[in-house]
Amino acid sequence: MNARAGRAGRGGKGGKDGRTGLRSVAGQVFALEALIALLVIAAAVFVIFHQAQRDTERDARIRSLTVAEAFAHAPGVDDALTSPDPTAALQSRAEATRLATGVDFIAVLSPAGVRYTDSEPELIGRKATGDLSRATVDGESFTELFRGAPNDAVRAVVPVVDDQGRIVGLVSSGIEVQSITDAVQGRLPLLAGAAVGALALAVGGAGLVSRRLRRQTHGLGPAEMTRMKEHHEAVLHAVREGVLIVGPDQRLLLANDEARRLLGLSADAERRHVSELGLDPRTVELLTSGRAATDEVHRAGDRLLAVSVRPTLTAGAESGSVMTMRDTTELAAVTGRAAVARGRLQLLYEAGVRIGTTLEVVRTAEELAEVAVPRFADFATVELLEPVLRGEEPPADAATMTEMRRTALSGLRPDQPLQPVGDTIHFDVTGAPMAVALAAGHAVAQPELAAAEAWRTQDPEGAAQALAYGMHSLLTVPLLARGVVLGMANFWRADTPEPFGEEDLSFAEELAARAAVAIDNARRFTREHAMAVTLQRSLLPRVLPDQSAVDVAYRYLPAKAGVGGDWFDVIPLPGARVALVVGDVVGHGLHAAATMGRLRTAVHNFSTLDVPPDELLGHLDELTGRIDHRESEGPDAEGRRRDAGITGATCLYAIYDPASGRCTVASAGHPGPALVGPDGRVEFPELSPGLPLGLGLGDVPFETTELRLPEGSKLVLFTDGLLEDRGRDLDTGLALLGSTLARPDRSPEQTCADVLATLLSPSPRDDIALLVARTRLLDRERIAEWEVARDPSAVSPVRNAAAAKLSEWGLDGLAFTAELILSELITNAVRYGADPVRVRLLHDRTLICEVSDGSSTSPHLRHATTTDEGGRGLYLVAQYAERWGTRYARRGKTIWAELRADDTDAEPIAAAVVVPDLDALEDLAW
Repeated sequence: MNARAGRAGRGGKGGKDGRTGLRSVAGQVFALEALIALLVIAAAVFVIFHQAQRDTERDARIRSLTVAEAFAHAPGVDDALTSPDPTAALQSRAEATRLATGVDFIAVLSPAGVRYTDSEPELIGRKATGDLSRATVDGESFTELFRGAPNDAVRAVVPVVDDQGRIVGLVSSGIEVQSITDAVQGRLPLLAGAAVGALALAVGGAGLVSRRLRRQTHGLGPAEMTRMKEHHEAVLHAVREGVLIVGPDQRLLLANDEARRLLGLSADAERRHVSELGLDPRTVELLTSGRAATDEVHRAGDRLLAVSVRPTLTAGAESGSVMTMRDTTELAAVTGRAAVARGRLQLLYEAGVRIGTTLEVVRTAEELAEVAVPRFADFATVELLEPVLRGEEPPADAATMTEMRRTALSGLRPDQPLQPVGDTIHFDVTGAPMAVALAAGHAVAQPELAAAEAWRTQDPEGAAQALAYGMHSLLTVPLLARGVVLGMANFWRADTPEPFGEEDLSFAEELAARAAVAIDNARRFTREHAMAVTLQRSLLPRVLPDQSAVDVAYRYLPAKAGVGGDWFDVIPLPGARVALVVGDVVGHGLHAAATMGRLRTAVHNFSTLDVPPDELLGHLDELTGRIDHRESEGPDAEGRRRDAGITGATCLYAIYDPASGRCTVASAGHPGPALVGPDGRVEFPELSPGLPLGLGLGDVPFETTELRLPEGSKLVLFTDGLLEDRGRDLDTGLALLGSTLARPDRSPEQTCADVLATLLSPSPRDDIALLVARTRLLDRERIAEWEVARDPSAVSPVRNAAAAKLSEWGLDGLAFTAELILSELITNAVRYGADPVRVRLLHDRTLICEVSDGSSTSPHLRHATTTDEGGRGLYLVAQYAERWGTRYARRGKTIWAELRADDTDAEPIAAAVVVPDLDALEDLAW
């Protein structure tokens, strides 16, 4: 009794010592944290001290060099150095500068290094030590750490150069090393105080941590805590009830031996997420939900477990959970039917996940057949009506459902006797299981196929082969969606001895109902996709127009997920120019295709105005904003705006002029083009991106960028679907596009093929529009230009020069018409326009006559009366020209007219017009 009391007394004393001394875990943690803090602070003080020394030395170099350069370049220093007595001229000045700048010395030296001035007068006349050749020979300013007489210092040496570029002397300034050391040592008290404060803070923090740890461990030492854990482990693993402890992050913290046995956990299960332990999904959901449970039955392999769960902390706090479990497998015999039902429910759940993963009718049917085999049937087939396969509405008349196309087949073995996919299956024998199911609208089971006379009559040869193969039971169910039959699903058993029974009908109907909804969704998508593709292809250009400015090749590919709103266009413009357009509408489907058509039509209409790209995009942006605003009015404004609005479209518009080789480009939120030079060098010119259409509303103007394109350059326009895809961002796509384009001597067609072969993914998420235009330059021999003085007498010489040029081009048959048009246009520009007046003839596919002047006033066509002396000018131009119009520039305008170069005998329809001679026309007013 006394011995036990003595041991207890010593244990109590030891426990007390452990709670207050370094023998406890808390005390050891405190000592370790304090030691670490001391070492870290000491290292920090050492690093900061040396860093301060380096910083001070660097500042000294900078200050010395600044003072020396300022003194060397000061006015009059070079003259003083060449004077008879430089010392008298510079000593006081140098000393004043030294006192003002705070350096320790400023010395002026001769090119040979002899001191003219110095802060210590006894050094004047002595030669400075050290290597000064960098300044005297190379003319270089430099700083150095000088060690030698009279004192170690950081000094700077700067040459003094006179007006002839000769080095007439040197200026040296610096700060002594001792001054630098004194400055650094002056910081030591502050640094030491900061270190002491940091150490006190660290020790105080360690004390707080140690105090909290002491409360949590009750002052126990390492040996006592180890012994306590051993007792805990022994008790935990000795009980015959499974225990799992899960942390707040749903990771397994502890599992005893019984839990490992019941759940089949591996040795490395700890610290893994509960979803990675291979548990039943219901069990995982229970552990991650945080709710409490008592004696819930869960499956673990072939066992049934009674599971109880409690949170480790009170409600409202982030908590883990403790789960206990008991093996109740002996109840499985009593609950056999429940297990079968649960298996069917699990299969239905998997069917909901696996069926309908794509919007393809055939693939959805294949997924239905794959889900049913082998857990429900040994073989499964799916037959669909022909209209369903095409995406059309299924027929409502039951008489048309006697034939279906076998769409999917799945089985345990490949050597099956059933008709292959693609065959037509007939259901025209009354009394056959398929015909009965179609007529009744629900599932029909045929437990014994050998006894099904009507089924054997349907296809005697095929039925005999199936029976010989071992097919013994059939369950057939119609695929119904919205009350309409889409097809049939047939389930067969050959290897499974149990035939289909009444308990299988409800499951088959539920499985078929889920699959029918997915098939109907896929059918609708197929129909909408086909309609959208048809609409989009009808809205995209089918044939590119004839023009001479560029050689063009293009590609358009719709996305696998659905047609989008990408588009491109090539639009001939007056003056042999051409507009290249590419755009993108956000979204897919009919709305995107229709929106694309609206925008393309608008671009065509605005291009007839012949305005610069930025103005055209401004008009398009304003139109888009008006449409969106109008369609967003009314009670269902938000829905209509979402479904029918245009906001989110981008556009890139470029105009190329083959006469000058210039290309002006503007963007409304669209990626810029790639420019490939004749040598294969690829550039991505910087453009002002602008806002997408409908967002600017005129408040943010678009900007143009002008590019100079050599002949043979390729301008590559594209939509972002070409660059971005799964696993590839825009920058990666641009780099890949650049490397693909960087090969010269390829036609636009070959360039398109190479780009798609490199960048196209198997299943693009977005539409792809690609336009490659190789530039041409109009032959300078086919361009004629004149500048016209604002004098009526200057019209005839220009007209005659134009006639001579037409004769040189072999267009004598157009001479009269061209002279007539030029006379009218030039006369109008001279009379009513402003300087400068210029005339240009372009011989392209047509003869283009252009007259430009500095006025923005536009002439208007009018019909003169019989009593008017003038007013017939533009009327004559309109009658004789193939086309004519006005183009405005930043300053002034250009009136142009086109004549067909291959129709030199054409006569205008102007019966009421009597054409006088050309000189007389110059006197007519417009």
